Amino acid sequence: MTYYEDKLDEGQKFENHVKRVFFERFAINLDFTGKDNQNKIGETLQGIEVKFDNRFKETGNLYIEVAEKTNADNPEFIKSGIFRDDNTWLYVIGNYKVLYIFAKKTLLEIKGKFNHVNTSTSMGYLIDKQNADKYCIKKIISEAEVANGV
Repeated sequence: MTYYEDKLDEGQKFENHVKRVFFERFAINLDFTGKDNQNKIGETLQGIEVKFDNRFKETGNLYIEVAEKTNADNPEFIKSGIFRDDNTWLYVIGNYKVLYIFAKKTLLEIKGKFNHVNTSTSMGYLIDKQNADKYCIKKIISEAEVANGV
């Protein structure tokens, strides 16, 4: 399995987690559009983009992606995340312990306030935990974490 395929698989498992959380908490059944329709429609029919940030616990920062490419050898980045022109109006990012829900509009408005980061396959910016708490619409902490005092 390539790095891209591994990350795709990891992301799809996380989407299933978010789908379960949204159904249990809000009685919303997220309908993911699939890879073929994601760029045309959006990630879900409901306009909710879902991103797994597996480094949040380690770094204390959420990475808000704005452009990507599937391979470092590709010459150009394509718009992604909050920069993609699709049906997205909510942006859910986090890990299995905590989810942050942002309005896409807010993430676009505040993008200039934070450190921008580029890798060989991604461009974006970092929001620290304190500002994530400040700008998010809702923060969901898993029940297991509440029991552990987080």
